[in-house]
Formats: sequence, C-alpha cells, structure tokens
Amino acid sequence: MKPDFPTSGTRRFEEAADTQAFGEEVGRALEAGDVVILDGPLGAGKTTFTQGLARGLQVKGRVTSPTFVIAREHRSEVGGPDLIHMDAYRLLGEDDESADPIGALDSLDLDTDLDSGVVVAEWGGGLVEQISESYLFISIDRETAVAEDPDSEARIFNWEWRSGQIV
Repeated sequence: MKPDFPTSGTRRFEEAADTQAFGEEVGRALEAGDVVILDGPLGAGKTTFTQGLARGLQVKGRVTSPTFVIAREHRSEVGGPDLIHMDAYRLLGEDDESADPIGALDSLDLDTDLDSGVVVAEWGGGLVEQISESYLFISIDRETAVAEDPDSEARIFNWEWRSGQIV
C-alpha cells in the first residue's frame, strides 16, 4: 500500500455512495501484491465497498458479489494491478483448521499471479491472511448505527494493516 494512506482508522458512512467513495480512495492506494480482507455481516457493504475499490484501481467489469462465482478477476485498464475479488468462505469452507488457501486459490486457475494483482476477500478473516506477509483488514459494522437509530443506513469502517502467517 502506498505510504500516504493511514495504516489504521475508523470512518462512518451514511450512504452507499460514501462507502464506494472510501473504497475508491483505498483502491488508489493499493499496490500489486496487496491483500484486503473484508469482514462484516451479510449486507454490511462489502461488495459496495469493493465496487468503489475497483474504480480506484481502474479495472474493467462490473463488480458483483462473488458468492455464486467464488472468485472473479477484473483486469486493469491502465496497466496497474488486476483485482481478484473472492468469497473466501465459499472457497475454503467452514473448516479453517484444514484449509489450504494457496491450494484453493491455485485450483481456481486464475490468470493473474497473486503477486501482480490485488486480492480482496469477503469473509476472509482467519483464512486468507495465510497467503500474505501483511494485509489490510477492514471490519464493517452496521449494527452500532442501527442500535442508535433503527432507520439508519450508516456503516462504520475500521481498518488496520496486520501481519500474516504464510503457510
């Protein structure tokens, strides 16, 4: 990640457009080989965030949830890193004890080398960080704002760079 982006922080976004704008900001800061893990409940805004991130990376294709395809590649339009957007839960299953994230990624037969692309993994906590020495962990909280105001659509994003455990 480029050094001008903060290594940790918290931001609150009231609308989906704000979430996408933050994703675009993150996407502009990412570099080849970066891994982003998105964690949050169903409907938290993981794919919405990734849509903005894809704009920041300037990649081709419509970004949709990877749930049914497991992983989707988006090629760079500007010679930058490609985006690999994946659903780690579907790829690796429930048993993280015996999960082989590198083998699982290899089995997808992706055209993009992980070192030359950016990997964004929805539901990747506890599993995907094994493929990188460091990664950006983003937790999305939609419950705090709803507890304060049941009509709220706000999301709270917490992020930090973490060290991985390559297996």
